[in-house]
Amino acid sequence: MLTENHINHKRIRVRIPRDYHQEPVISRLVSDCGLTINITAAILGANAVGDGWFDLDLKGTNEQIAHGLQYLHDLKLEVWDGSEPSAW
Repeated sequence: MLTENHINHKRIRVRIPRDYHQEPVISRLVSDCGLTINITAAILGANAVGDGWFDLDLKGTNEQIAHGLQYLHDLKLEVWDGSEPSAW
């Protein structure tokens, strides 16, 4: 039987535009949403020029994961979920 406290994983890819490079976006997923984050891949240009792409494994309850995804949506960041990794 699953409870709300059951820990789940969700893989996502997020594009963080240059305008957000000084914002602690990933850190806030941890501190504000209570998620554990594993950065499984990242692309960030030299001297942080251009957009950054991050493959993240989110670990938390369904509620924490939903809160984190809503936070990213509120920032208007592009987010792809792990349902079709071949499209990445």
